[in-house]
Amino acid sequence: MTANPADRAGAILEVDLAGIAANWRLLARRVDPAGCAAVVKADAYGLGAALVAPALAAGGCRRFFVATIDEGIALRKVLPESAEIAVLNGLLPGCVDDFIEFRLVPVLNDPWQIADWRSAAARHGKGPAMVHIDTGMGRLGLTVREFDRLAEELCRPDPIEWRALISHLACSDEPQHPLNGIQLERFAAARRRLAHLPASLVASSGIFLGPEFHFDLARPGAALYGVNPQPGCPNPMQQIVRLKGRILQTREVDRDQTVGYGALHVMAAPGRLATVAVGYADGWLRSVSQRGWGRVSGRRVPLLGRVSMDLIVFDVSDIDPASVRPGGFIELLHEDYGVDDAAADAGTIGYEILTALGRRYYRVYRGAPPSMLSQC
Repeated sequence: MTANPADRAGAILEVDLAGIAANWRLLARRVDPAGCAAVVKADAYGLGAALVAPALAAGGCRRFFVATIDEGIALRKVLPESAEIAVLNGLLPGCVDDFIEFRLVPVLNDPWQIADWRSAAARHGKGPAMVHIDTGMGRLGLTVREFDRLAEELCRPDPIEWRALISHLACSDEPQHPLNGIQLERFAAARRRLAHLPASLVASSGIFLGPEFHFDLARPGAALYGVNPQPGCPNPMQQIVRLKGRILQTREVDRDQTVGYGALHVMAAPGRLATVAVGYADGWLRSVSQRGWGRVSGRRVPLLGRVSMDLIVFDVSDIDPASVRPGGFIELLHEDYGVDDAAADAGTIGYEILTALGRRYYRVYRGAPPSMLSQC
């Protein structure tokens, strides 16, 4: 008889859909009376947009942001007809018909995008869009000079149905950074020139800068998935993911035994090691080598040596051998060691930990709304 996929898995990733919806509701209450969208780009930060987005829609979310047109097309197939899907990367040459067919809202970042979309909207009737201005990020969006040239034009009757004026904060996770106030002033000035448009400035961390930043619509992303939007402060968000890696082998080792590539770790005393079926091919970053942790029976166990492509090794010398056997698990992400903790050990940010989580994990989705149970 063929083994159950969960029994064959090298690791199991659990995603709490109810927790994601609860995080969205918490943020929606915080920005009220402004609206609250959800950013589900990069496959909902690696957690599976095909299930995450419908769970958010069932929880009350009606506006969604993705990065690419392909993400938007995939999302259109799983969301209610009434859901608005905006594409942050904007309009690519030759893609006008796809935006119209799948009822996607381009975020227009450049004068030529505005011109192309205006022509398309004139041919097809109204064409919804958002206009993006760069207030200090230096990535996408109209420059100040471009906006000055186009502002009056954007106030005239237009085949484009303008849904929002948006910008993006560069330093919102640093509340005292002076650029936050500068960007707020620049955005407020632009908004005064386009007073007829709803305005959206903040993502996850920006929500916590105060109501003057909220305008008409917030666009949280990482915070929905448990990343702390206020680094250095208690995390108000629920942890969403749990990850446990399968133990493949345990072994007794002597003092001076080396562990892993490059003999990076040398045992200072005799001990016991457990090899787990997770590596950088699964998104467990190589930079966490010698600094990560696992958990067995409620106790922390250190990661030893280098993370390799498919394997990591933990020191389980102080754990009852009956609790650490081949076929069992070591917890890698859990309520006491979340994505931000793993990120700190890896020298990165929680966003990267989430989006790196690999496709080899067997995935379990918890807390799906009743309407979604057949999908899970």
